[in-house]
Amino acid sequence: MDYQAIYSSKLTTADEAVKLVKSGDWVDYTWCTMHPVELDKALAKRSHELRDVKVRGGVTMWMPEICKADDAGEHFAWHSWHCSGIDRKIIAKGMGWFSPIRYSELPRYYRENVDVDVVMMQVPPMDEHGNFSLSLSPSHLYDMCAKAKHIVVEVNENMPVVFGLCKSEINIQDVTYVVEGSNPPVAQLGSAAPSEIDIAVANLIVPEIPNGACLQLGIGGMPNAVGAMIAQSDLKDLGVHTEMYVDGFVDIAMAGKINGKNKNLDYGRQVFAFAAGSQKLYDYVNRNPDVMGATVDYTNDVQVIAQLDKFISINNAVDLDLFGQVNAESAGIKHISGTGGQLDFVMGAYLSHGGKSFICLSSTMTAKDGTVKSRIVPTLAPGSIATDPRSCVQYIVTEYGMVNLKGLSTWERAEKLISIAHPDFREGLIAEAEKMHIWRRSNR
Repeated sequence: MDYQAIYSSKLTTADEAVKLVKSGDWVDYTWCTMHPVELDKALAKRSHELRDVKVRGGVTMWMPEICKADDAGEHFAWHSWHCSGIDRKIIAKGMGWFSPIRYSELPRYYRENVDVDVVMMQVPPMDEHGNFSLSLSPSHLYDMCAKAKHIVVEVNENMPVVFGLCKSEINIQDVTYVVEGSNPPVAQLGSAAPSEIDIAVANLIVPEIPNGACLQLGIGGMPNAVGAMIAQSDLKDLGVHTEMYVDGFVDIAMAGKINGKNKNLDYGRQVFAFAAGSQKLYDYVNRNPDVMGATVDYTNDVQVIAQLDKFISINNAVDLDLFGQVNAESAGIKHISGTGGQLDFVMGAYLSHGGKSFICLSSTMTAKDGTVKSRIVPTLAPGSIATDPRSCVQYIVTEYGMVNLKGLSTWERAEKLISIAHPDFREGLIAEAEKMHIWRRSNR
């Protein structure tokens, strides 16, 4: 089959390709670094012709052109599967909404529950077999494309090719149009230098990680600090099976700590559902046989995670209450991020032979008005989301210590959690625990 001839027959301009979109359509911009660039610009130019175009995205890395105009909400409605700071700005503008998900189920949502009229996404150049790699976000993209009436790919020569086993590429025969883009650099996800608190938390977690462990790191300063510390440690023979692949994994691999030889599944491979970070990461994963992109219903499947011995899951939280409920996605009713895969990894790590899950957070936060507040609270604020129910949580870590909540009664949980709260708030938390009848004795 002459794949190049098929490619040439489907090659068009962005302005022509976006004519596929009609008022009322569901358009999918895919995920994170894969969002379209030239197609987005072309669709924005058509805004005056369109009404009620519903667009999906997630972990948005830059402001879409379709969302920039003052009257953008009259033409487009943005729907995010997982919110970044950009998504929050779109929601605050009044034209965006969050779609609650359990991330591991997202491919099934596409197969069974949602409509897709047009998919638009960036991809690397086509290979000799007519395939486009799903690159940095195999995640749920194959099932999304299988549901779509039309698929438009925007070729970007800077997008890395990431190897995978299945559902990690789409073929030119299934594509409606090909647009050759302007080849912008892949959007980078910056990371701040770890704070003293991040380092203190990392110092408590890293000694708990055994040789031969399989790692999952969430996004944020604390997981990154753990990654940096692992890279400088004496740990060896580590594996990777994670939702999101971040710079920390590259640092650990380049330090010679990762070989995956103890993995019960995907021997030797670092497995992820999507990736975002610096150019260092994009260069590392490009055509690297040590790395494997996979669908999120595999990477985040609790039963898959449980099969990986010594599985170590490290994630962040916004706050948690004295009952052990963890909120990792909102501040009251103000939405911040999303459930993502945190609960899946908390459960899967505990089921793993020798596995451990860690939720880490600073003991306090400073509000915009300068008020210092405890992140360990009596009860979650009204509207806050219980990302991880109290029955599933294992280790909680702040700069003041680490506690394991498994098997503890309500008063034992309260006592343990108050012991790692900031000292300035412990008396108040004890008083609130007494009011709620979950305090038996004091450790003052």
